[in-house]
Amino acid sequence: MLKDQTPTRRRVLKAAGGLSAAAALGGAGVLAGAAPASAAGDGFGLRVTERGESDPRMWWYRFSTDQTGWDPAVNVLLPEDYHSSGRTYPVLYLLHGGGLDQDFMSFDKAGIRGLVGGRPIIVVMPDGGHAGWYSNPVSSNVGPRNWETFHMKQLLPWIDANFRTYAEYDGRAVSGFSMGGFGAWKYTAKYYGHFASVSAHSGPASLRRDLGAVAHWANVSSAAADLAGGSIYGMPLWDEARVSADNPVERIDSYRGKRIFMVAGTSPDPVNWFERITEGEVLAGQREFRGLLDNAGIAYEAREEPGGHVFRHEMFKQDLDGMIERLRKA
Repeated sequence: MLKDQTPTRRRVLKAAGGLSAAAALGGAGVLAGAAPASAAGDGFGLRVTERGESDPRMWWYRFSTDQTGWDPAVNVLLPEDYHSSGRTYPVLYLLHGGGLDQDFMSFDKAGIRGLVGGRPIIVVMPDGGHAGWYSNPVSSNVGPRNWETFHMKQLLPWIDANFRTYAEYDGRAVSGFSMGGFGAWKYTAKYYGHFASVSAHSGPASLRRDLGAVAHWANVSSAAADLAGGSIYGMPLWDEARVSADNPVERIDSYRGKRIFMVAGTSPDPVNWFERITEGEVLAGQREFRGLLDNAGIAYEAREEPGGHVFRHEMFKQDLDGMIERLRKA
């Protein structure tokens, strides 16, 4: 389970050559009704290179796209009655965290089927890079790694074209863990009309606080794990406009009218310096975010739970129930 994979962050540090704490914060503690996808082909800049549709619920696809330079994949978890009901369903885009072992399979390994159970929702779980930060980087030495464009301009319309979804604001939610929680905040603010519900599980909400710890974290982790020295926001000088465009606490009004849920840990392992720094930064950033939402009169639901930088299964199930209540019904 994601919750039990905390030691993988140490492996991330080791594999990346002993990154600093700022670099490692990206590591996860882990991660309109159209024709069925089996009848679909290419489109939206994507070409399906592999597919798996033998499992009645968990279908997967691998794509060729000029936006990433390699073939990313996506898992699509279907409702139990998808093949028999003929109904249209809301969609959750669920974004994994950072780490060398994190990808589109992370939530499947964590038991996503059991967590979702029989709830009437499609769950889409795409690749986002080991440290892609759900962004188009300022620079890359390994070819394109434009995860934001892949997700928002290519994958999202492809899903709507190939599955029975509500292709509208009230039909979509986005959530994520750690780096994926940041991606959920970011996509919701930058693409206002796409998601009616947003949630972050130990996901940072402030890029600039504490001398820009999270922005540095994004830069250094991406440089080491994904971009061969490139960066998300620019090094040593940031692209300040891009940081502001991505920074949740600078986009507060963009969350107005949406259902908002967040959770962070209050007691990371006092012996594990990585755990302490990581979740401490997440918690402080979420508190800053909540204060700004309060000042703007924007409602939200927040939890502070014992423990550190882990994916909390019970919190996710509560979050999922809130999403389904908010979204258009199947």
